Amino acid sequence: MIRHLLTALAAVALLVTGAWWVRRSGERPSPPAAAVPMVDPDTMRLVPDSVRVKVELLNGTGQRGLARRVAQYLRDRGFDVVAIGDAPARDSSIVLERAGHTPWSGAAARAMQGAAIAASPDSTRYLDLTIVIGRSFRAPSQILYP
Repeated sequence: MIRHLLTALAAVALLVTGAWWVRRSGERPSPPAAAVPMVDPDTMRLVPDSVRVKVELLNGTGQRGLARRVAQYLRDRGFDVVAIGDAPARDSSIVLERAGHTPWSGAAARAMQGAAIAASPDSTRYLDLTIVIGRSFRAPSQILYP
């Protein structure tokens, strides 16, 4: 009698465990957070690979090292930063069109958080754009490049 009772309990335990296992195997575990690629809309390329937009980048904030960080930020978006320097202090950022390519200046203004655009043709410079960083620009976080 006890042997039949133990056999019945074992059978019920096996059925419950089997049902739990079948139900659990139907669920797909989510991958760890580190394995899920995070797509940031701000990290997309704004300039096609086939186009070279030469940019001079000037720091008008007085903050040391900001132009270097912004240069890497712009390079990640497809711009070719060929010169970095300082400029007189200014409150807001501005993109100066040197070669008259409005789509490129619009893309640069977008990358610079909506900077103003001004036409300032200069055929003596081998540049497409000059970007002056203003104090209102919020710098991107420091990027690690191994």
